[in-house]
Amino acid sequence: MPEAPKILASEVSDQSLAEKNKIKLQFIEEVTLNTDDVQRRVLEEILSRNADVEYLKRHGLQGRTDRETFKHVMPVVTYEDIQPEINRIANGDKSKILCSNPISEFLTSSGTSGGERKLMPTIEEELDRRTLLYSLLMPVMNQFVPGLDQGKGMYFLFIKSESKTPGGLPARPVLTSYYKSSHFKNRPFDPYNNYTSPNQTILCPDSYQSMYSQMLCGLYQHKEVLRVGAVFASGFIRAIKFLEKHWPELVRDIRTGTLSSEITDLSVREAVGEFLKPDPKLADFVESECRKTSWQGIITRIWPNTKYVDVIVTGTMSQYIPTLDYYSNGLPLVCTMYASSECYFGVNLRPLCKPSEVSYTLIPNMAYFEFLPVHRNIGVSSSISLPKALTEKEQQELVDLVDVKLGQEYELVVTTYAGLYRYRVGDVLRVDGFKNNAPQFSFICRKNVALSIDADKTDEVELQNAVKNAVKHLVPFDASLSEYTSYADTSSIPGHYVLFWELCLNGNTPIPPSVFEDCCLTIEESLNSVYRQGRVSDKSIGPLEIKMVESGTFDKLMDYAISLGASINQYKTPRCVKFAPIIELLNSRVVDCYFSPKCPKWVPGHKQWGSN
Repeated sequence: MPEAPKILASEVSDQSLAEKNKIKLQFIEEVTLNTDDVQRRVLEEILSRNADVEYLKRHGLQGRTDRETFKHVMPVVTYEDIQPEINRIANGDKSKILCSNPISEFLTSSGTSGGERKLMPTIEEELDRRTLLYSLLMPVMNQFVPGLDQGKGMYFLFIKSESKTPGGLPARPVLTSYYKSSHFKNRPFDPYNNYTSPNQTILCPDSYQSMYSQMLCGLYQHKEVLRVGAVFASGFIRAIKFLEKHWPELVRDIRTGTLSSEITDLSVREAVGEFLKPDPKLADFVESECRKTSWQGIITRIWPNTKYVDVIVTGTMSQYIPTLDYYSNGLPLVCTMYASSECYFGVNLRPLCKPSEVSYTLIPNMAYFEFLPVHRNIGVSSSISLPKALTEKEQQELVDLVDVKLGQEYELVVTTYAGLYRYRVGDVLRVDGFKNNAPQFSFICRKNVALSIDADKTDEVELQNAVKNAVKHLVPFDASLSEYTSYADTSSIPGHYVLFWELCLNGNTPIPPSVFEDCCLTIEESLNSVYRQGRVSDKSIGPLEIKMVESGTFDKLMDYAISLGASINQYKTPRCVKFAPIIELLNSRVVDCYFSPKCPKWVPGHKQWGSN
């Protein structure tokens, strides 16, 4: 198996950057050429290491490490299937339940991914694999944007305070785990990972103090910044909105060379103190830019040497692309890697591609990957519906990494070094191409994230496209959609879809109610035939409703989620909500309601059981 680049653990100081890049790019070349061999050896290594664990013995693997036996005896599972084992470990059982290596901590999944926080077991050596994947990003990027070693990255990175399981293990988001690890805190100097934010500002648990101090450091070093970013597009936009709200205080600190009294974290004050000095010229510059009526291009105006914005804009994050384009004057939007709490997966080898064309090459030594074919019900509903439990036939449909077919959609299934075996991650991917023998996947959506009243099922992608069509009605009024979410309101019969919209109003022309009614109808016209049949023929679904909410509502929603334990790094606005307190919060801020004025078009020719 091709080994990870030796320079990963300890960078050799006299080795040139070009040599380091060459080694890491050669590693990508080797593992993508020998993909199946690497995958076979990864599985053998995982199974041989863990031959004595309770979970594998219970299923009768009996120490075998070949793929055929593994696929025959080991079931494909969801989180609910292994939750008893997870709970035992969390409660302090130290026997070899899932993994021969000690579970070092649990990584909590995003609070808005699938609606529940899951505990993913991990082991110490997984940090090496994550660090390996991070080490590949900039050598790839350097092929397209050279000279990034000559400046800094302004990245808004955050942690959340961790919790402990009853057995004493840390439970925290994967990025919190990484930022708190020695791999990050004690990383050797790397010109590619030279950030404007000192470690202390990233590791500050208070999100306001962290954001304020990171922004202040970024402003002081504005001429050195060559790239900007955050984890998700929404997080980066939140940083720009923070600047929009707090620039007077930031300018005051720059002008006087003092730090706001609201920053009480002593380690942060000490770290930021190294940058602080009175700089009236910089203060005047930032103030003059922030005072301007238009914030279009604010990123390139304040950070003029920025070459790209590094954020995730795939999946539902794609809705932020227009806002990012507005703030950045159309800078390239770069998605560099694909990862989750369960496992780090792959990298984008064409980072300057359009957001709609992003695909990730899975690095085959990260884990053992399998793929469950996903079949959309074309002509009836475009939604992805994946059963919780698989039949024996469906279990046999899983294919290996090298056997996926171009254009086919699959649900990702992983076997990890940390004790997940044939685990359904819940992501739906489409094969868009190949790098040597390794497939490249685009992220489609999370499975089964849907609105449903009756027989209808509306998935995340379909809803996003419908909303995208509807907001075109707002363009003549110089208005845009800032955020949205939805829920299936079944408090009355028939039930109906409700969308909460928060608008950004740039113009002065009032928007007539008829425009919002047209938005309702356009969304309905854009939804699948089962939904439209329910509206027109079956009368099982009521008219779609849009509820307009006050400005700042979705910030309140995020604050609420964080108060419940969600990670600021991993938080994504949920596109469908079911939790009653969240619906109550949204309803408490509604200012207007609009309903679809008539039924959408529907013809019976596309029924699943057609009658000719």
